[in-house]
Amino acid sequence: MKERIERDSMGEVRLPAEVYYGAQTQRAVENFPIALSPLPGKMIQAMGLVKWACASANQELGLLGKKLENSQIQAILTAALEVADGNLADQFPVDIYQTGSGTSTNMNVNEVIANRAIELCGGNRFEMKKPIHPNDHINMGQSTNDIFPTAIHVAGARTIRENLIPALCACAAELRKKAAMWADVLKIGRTHLADATPMTLGQEFGSFARQMELAVEDARNAEKALYELPAGGTAVGSGINTHPRFASEVARFLAEKTGIPFCEAVDHFEANAQRTGVVRCHALLKSVAVTLMNVANNIRWLGSGPRCGYYEIALPDLQPGSSIMPGKVNPVLCESMIQTAARVMGNDATITVCGATGGQFQLNITMPLMSAVLLESVELMSRCVDVFTKNCVAGLVANREKCEEAVEKSLSMVTSLNPYIGYERAAALAKEAFKTGKTIRELCLEQEVLPPETLSVALDPMKMTRPLEEK
Repeated sequence: MKERIERDSMGEVRLPAEVYYGAQTQRAVENFPIALSPLPGKMIQAMGLVKWACASANQELGLLGKKLENSQIQAILTAALEVADGNLADQFPVDIYQTGSGTSTNMNVNEVIANRAIELCGGNRFEMKKPIHPNDHINMGQSTNDIFPTAIHVAGARTIRENLIPALCACAAELRKKAAMWADVLKIGRTHLADATPMTLGQEFGSFARQMELAVEDARNAEKALYELPAGGTAVGSGINTHPRFASEVARFLAEKTGIPFCEAVDHFEANAQRTGVVRCHALLKSVAVTLMNVANNIRWLGSGPRCGYYEIALPDLQPGSSIMPGKVNPVLCESMIQTAARVMGNDATITVCGATGGQFQLNITMPLMSAVLLESVELMSRCVDVFTKNCVAGLVANREKCEEAVEKSLSMVTSLNPYIGYERAAALAKEAFKTGKTIRELCLEQEVLPPETLSVALDPMKMTRPLEEK
């Protein structure tokens, strides 16, 4: 492999000849062969977007113009947007488990943008002396300590808004559609896994739809938790070496570019030192995961069978379910969703530890891991919910016969007799029905508990699915 030599403040470094990154990136590649995986692409894209906003702010404030020609500034802006668009993706090799502030990735991005901008200006990006410098120009008015967490917020908020919220909304709408379709399908309710009073399958799926609608609210609040941006705090929050309007200008440019109402942090010392926004954001994402696991597990149980389970709904047949049992079909997408939710819950434990103990005084030193974990949670749930909605929920079929056959057999039918004969006598009837194998209706008719016409009204299962009617 051909090599070239670059120099940083620690001396010369050998690196692959054609790469856009420089010495500091190469040192990080050699120092951190840990996960053997770089940061998520969306985090790198967010870094590119933040660098564009920083350069735009420095141009607006007249700072870059003091050091560079307009063509060079435009090249920086173009190069930063190329990174934001996902170009040059193979030029960001730094491992997730790197320096805890993310300095290595920040410098990786600085070096790539600088060298690409030099190239766009028609210069030689391999020369030792850089006409566009990674630190002096690309990193102007910035520190890793405020810029890396700013990128976390931008990446997280954008991915939640663009991927997770639409997926959750679509799932909620599909569940709501099933609820309307099955409004007249009677079934038995279950509490403590034991038979309860009648309800409709539509009511059950309406509850799932509402859970998903609340998950949408959680996701929107998770996005909001990331609106305040640390940019402008530089090293410790004081804003040293930064124009006083830099922070507000960066937030403005990012808000205009993304359509997300990013704003300057209320307190830059807090914004630099703590990752409260990320912790709050992921706690809400964990709440979404709880909903996903619950809904998937309920659908899995309702589809159990087909002959020896509940089988009140039929799940789409997607693949053979067993390597030894021919014809067996499993609820594979429910299981996929459950595993995804479990991963997110585990990720929340990681975020919690990183937020609570990962930082001391003016800096959190677990930010690369937090960024990777946050984005993994959002992207896993986004993709899983999308697949679950399209390939599972949309294809669910109600088993009306199976739903309704259990209603008349249920001992809980006796509950509607409470207003007529009282709790104690109703309980005795339930015990006798269980002992004899007879239905509540059969016993009541045999013992003439109520006049037939009154009994017919009292034991109407559809009436049991709603409150008593006013007289």
